[in-house]
Formats: sequence, C-alpha cells, structure tokens
Amino acid sequence: MAPEARLEFLASRVAQQNFAAALLGVPASKLQAAYECPECGAGPDIAHGRPGYLLDGGPAPLVLSAARASGWVLFAAVVHPEPGLRLGADLESAAGTEFAGFGDVALTARERRHLDALDASHRSLERARLWARKEAWLKMTGVGLRVDPNSLDVLERPGLWDLELPASADSQDLPAGLAAAVALAAP
Repeated sequence: MAPEARLEFLASRVAQQNFAAALLGVPASKLQAAYECPECGAGPDIAHGRPGYLLDGGPAPLVLSAARASGWVLFAAVVHPEPGLRLGADLESAAGTEFAGFGDVALTARERRHLDALDASHRSLERARLWARKEAWLKMTGVGLRVDPNSLDVLERPGLWDLELPASADSQDLPAGLAAAVALAAP
C-alpha cells in the first residue's frame, strides 16, 4: 500500500477496535482482532474478511461491518446479536463509480433503466447509492464479489436501507458525493 493509504487503513482499524470496545464497554486492549473469510477461515491469524474480535478468549458478542471511502469510515454493529444475525454496511464515493462500463459490470438491466430515467445531475450519486446497497448486501450475505454484481438487483430489497448522511456547510460533515447503505438479516 502507498504510505497515505496504509495510514488511512491502519487508522480505520484502530477506530474500529475503539468503536467495538466502546459498544461492549471494555478497554480496546481487551479485544483481539479475529476476521472471518469464507475461503481462508476465521481467527486472529486472518486479517481480511468480516471483522470480528475475541474477548477473553472467546468471540466478542458483536456483529460488525465496516467500509471506507474518500478518507471516511463507516461502522455498523449489533451488540449481543441473536445467533445467525448477519450485517453488512457500505460507504461509496460517487466519483468511484464514474467510469466507462461501470453500469454493464455492476448494475442489472432494471437498475440501468432506473438510472437512465433520472435527470443527468442525479445519476452520479444514485449510481453510488446503488453500489453501496450492493456492497452492503454482499457483505451481509458473506458472498462478496464472488457473485456478479450485475445479477443482484437492489432497487427494492427487504432488509436493505440507505443511510442518510449529514450535509451542511460545517467542515466536519461528510463531503458531497458519498452514499451509504446497511443490510441486516435476522436468523
């Protein structure tokens, strides 16, 4: 990773651990990262996939999802979840979806028609919104991009919500052009 990207990545991992610790009411030092990958397995030796933590030697009672875009990070969590509860969250930049061929690779025919029906000034953010919804759903299901995104229609899908991001002139708020979504499935 380039130095700046590496620092952002590490900062997001520290923030994620602090977020999890605050939700669980424990010091961050008590949590040991234990990611889960469908292909590589799970545990403290896995550094990619679905985020998770060990607490006092066992799984922390937390379902967690994280996403990064444009220097920002989004965390979603459920503390003391029912067994089998699944969660996915994603944050996307409109600029990241503005390239030739994106629609063919990432969107269903119905989603492309939906975009084409919009005023051109709204398409960029709507494209990011659709991509955030897809990523949140794919994270929640655990299949990730092993599924062709153009086969998953997310215009109307139960258990999938757009997140309203704050917008104001305050420099602390998110920049324009970000979209976020969360997906949740009960057992």
